[in-house]
Amino acid sequence: MTDGMALNPAGPDLAEAMPPGVLREIEPRHLEEPRGRYHGHAGLLAAPHNVEEVAAVVRACAAARIGIVPLGGGTGLVGGQIMQDGPLPLLLSLERMHAVRDVYPQENVMIAEAGVTLQSARDAAKDSDRLFPLSLASQGSAQIGGVLSTNAGGVNALRYGTARALCLGIEAVLPDGSIMHDLKRLRKDNTGYDLRDLLIGAEGSLGIITAASLRLVPPPAANGVALIVVPDPAAALDLLSLAGRQLGDCVTAFELISGQGPRFQMEKMPDLRQPFDSAPDWMVLIEIGLPRGLEPDTALEALFEAAAEAGLALDGLIAQSGQQAADFWRLREEIPEANRLIGAISSHDISLPLSEVPGFIEDAGAMLADMGNMRINCFGHLGDGNLHYNVFPAKGRDRAEYDDIRKRIQASVHEMVVARGGSFSAEHGVGRLKVADLERWGDPARLQAMRAIKAALDPLGIMNPGAVLA
Repeated sequence: MTDGMALNPAGPDLAEAMPPGVLREIEPRHLEEPRGRYHGHAGLLAAPHNVEEVAAVVRACAAARIGIVPLGGGTGLVGGQIMQDGPLPLLLSLERMHAVRDVYPQENVMIAEAGVTLQSARDAAKDSDRLFPLSLASQGSAQIGGVLSTNAGGVNALRYGTARALCLGIEAVLPDGSIMHDLKRLRKDNTGYDLRDLLIGAEGSLGIITAASLRLVPPPAANGVALIVVPDPAAALDLLSLAGRQLGDCVTAFELISGQGPRFQMEKMPDLRQPFDSAPDWMVLIEIGLPRGLEPDTALEALFEAAAEAGLALDGLIAQSGQQAADFWRLREEIPEANRLIGAISSHDISLPLSEVPGFIEDAGAMLADMGNMRINCFGHLGDGNLHYNVFPAKGRDRAEYDDIRKRIQASVHEMVVARGGSFSAEHGVGRLKVADLERWGDPARLQAMRAIKAALDPLGIMNPGAVLA
């Protein structure tokens, strides 16, 4: 693969080679990411209307050896959509490709273009009395192409799986500008290498996803939401097992929330309604979706009674209305905003084998306490082992005071995660932020295979240069 520094900058010559009407003015939003950590640069911005125009753009960049940075909704948190240095790339925005091409209710399938927002996809499914179950806090902005390129998970992965599990086929433009037409609506198709799965999660480093066949499901007849106070993470894990025994695969979401999250909200977001007068040290937000004939309140009450009898539940609230359920979910969804207002020293998107979660939380807390006086906000999708483990300054101190140990904190947390068989990147991807982490902790044989695939498909190294692989 050609070294990234051998690429050329996007400039007037490339502009002349673009299809008519494709170029747009670069705006600040195209060069920023949600946390404000990175500010990118680019020479041109192309926003094609269809897959043929995407292919023409890619062919022109390949001929001129110019890097391409794909741009979806811009909600990624690892810098995959931001290129800070090197020759000026072309930004390739999919925002004009925003059509839901077809919905097949009998097949439980939707065909959506890459620029369709996740919320629009969910709305289109609802119009056909179906559910596209992937759900993210950023679903009003996140686009299908980006969701697939990062293999996003979200709060419902416990029941429905990640984006990869919800995709049956894709249409994509490969690095040479050829179009891969693979928008199949099949559950079974054993015809060689699965290039769909290869491109999903590749973060635009192997090609540009332009459309996808998405799996839909019938919506549950009734949903129920509850907040259950638990003694500790080990009890939360036992509660998850109990919920599985009593409710089977009807558990849609199972979120672990430490008391630090609500305490941050009380400090920075006092108008946000809190369900308890004082924040419990640990609680679980659980949502269930049941078939017709079953009552969520009855099921959740039975679960709480069994949990209390087993010493797994100390207190609890079952949402009595759609508004109260939304309020419970807002408590969970506003945790990242409260975190942002406090200002983290180091944030970690990690996953662990479920049985390792309680031990990790205890051991990591002790390790960080030895490093200094800090606050930890641990929360996340316990049902699939994904934790957001974030470290903050002690009250009254600024995060800049911890600059000398910030990298050591991150490395120590990730090392502990990997030692327990976990991942330092659960659902946000590698992007540019975690390239060095992948080099350090990735399996050597797997990394060698990844580099070989990259070299075979993208020998010029034009696809999202510097993302995923160094």
